Amino acid sequence: MNRIVREHYPVERLPEDLRAELGLAQTARVVIETEDAPLRRAARAAAIAELLEHRSKLAPSANDSVERVRKLRDEWDG
Repeated sequence: MNRIVREHYPVERLPEDLRAELGLAQTARVVIETEDAPLRRAARAAAIAELLEHRSKLAPSANDSVERVRKLRDEWDG
């Protein structure tokens, strides 16, 4: 999330609707945050899904493990 923070920002430089709500204050603390969190979450979820798919191709499945054990057993039994 992007965030901009300004301490002691002159109220006179704020938009009129905000100035009206601040009364006689001379300065204000202004915090502006972007609303791109849902987009970032979607991108992060897609990246995680891609990593998991890639990992599943690298890691042996339960069937692969059983197959390897059977081959080893057959070598020792043969």
